[in-house]
Amino acid sequence: MSLHASDLQPTLQGERVILRPLTDQDFEALYAVAADPEIWAMHPYRDRYKREIFEDFFADAMASGGAFTVVDKADGKIIGGTRFGNYSAEDDEIEIGWTFFATAYWRTGINREVKALMLRHIFPQVRTVVFQIGATNFRSRTAVERIGGRLTREYVRTDRGDEQDYTRYELTEKDARAGSLADYFFRGEQNAGE
Repeated sequence: MSLHASDLQPTLQGERVILRPLTDQDFEALYAVAADPEIWAMHPYRDRYKREIFEDFFADAMASGGAFTVVDKADGKIIGGTRFGNYSAEDDEIEIGWTFFATAYWRTGINREVKALMLRHIFPQVRTVVFQIGATNFRSRTAVERIGGRLTREYVRTDRGDEQDYTRYELTEKDARAGSLADYFFRGEQNAGE
């Protein structure tokens, strides 16, 4: 099975958020979120809050064809971004990552809802979802472990001339159904069978 471009950037709607395809017009609102250094404090690239660095990050997101703007349904405010990337038909896998949210939305369940929306959408199309996380980004590592992600590799990655320690987690639909997102996966399934 092969993914089409439309499979990587649909509009996904949850109870509290909307994920919609990233557009050039989202730059200023997303940079207003990303300009907070606290967002990147555990990230391997802690300078992403700088405009010139974020410009490259945003350009890469636009070019990826799988990037989303995350919108708070309550007020229509842009609160972060995320994306699908590095799809491999041969390995039957895709990566979810590059995720960031305004700090006001941390520990509110927004990240869980965003990941659940993305996973529910993509699992009928791939066997495995990959998360590549900086080794010292314990907040993100813990979040992925809670949803069922399994640590499969620790490695060094070179980017912009810097070497960074990274981890690779893998998640199957079965893992996700057993993790903290199980309620999202089973929601509506009982009613559908009645």
